[in-house]
Amino acid sequence: MVAAAAPPMPNASPVPDPARAVATPPASDAGGFHSGALDSPFHPPEAWNIDSLTAPRPETGDKPQMGPVDPAATAEFQPLVVAATKTVFDPEIPVDIYELGLIYGIDVDADHNVLVNMTLTSPACPSAQQLPSEVRYKVKAIPGVKDAWVEIVWEPPWDKDRMSEAAKLQLGFF
Repeated sequence: MVAAAAPPMPNASPVPDPARAVATPPASDAGGFHSGALDSPFHPPEAWNIDSLTAPRPETGDKPQMGPVDPAATAEFQPLVVAATKTVFDPEIPVDIYELGLIYGIDVDADHNVLVNMTLTSPACPSAQQLPSEVRYKVKAIPGVKDAWVEIVWEPPWDKDRMSEAAKLQLGFF
């Protein structure tokens, strides 16, 4: 004989049984975006590691191994480094990072190691990991460059006055 289930209590939400839960993928809409609780910004995917946002920066040992700055090598490689940085775009702004005024300095030593000092538009920049990495690998790809590093600097702080005239025109600041 099977016992009858108790009737639900008024104003009580049913407790789901995890053994009976079935994960279903969210339905796609016409635009290719998903709608549903799993895609909600209030229910981030488990793959998001929020702890990494507050963790101290790991010591990777990937510190610049630069010798003294060589003015001749700097003069030789600086136009090439500028050209490489002009291919890096902030995803939120349709202007390259060089024209935005984010590149503060380029140093090259006698062994052709390159150090790029750059800043970001703000300390909370969502591209804070992507942009320096992209700059580094594009500079490392320049023929003759032995290695490259990017250091993020915050002094002087970036503001729109650091942008080139071309960037200001493109963004409508005139």
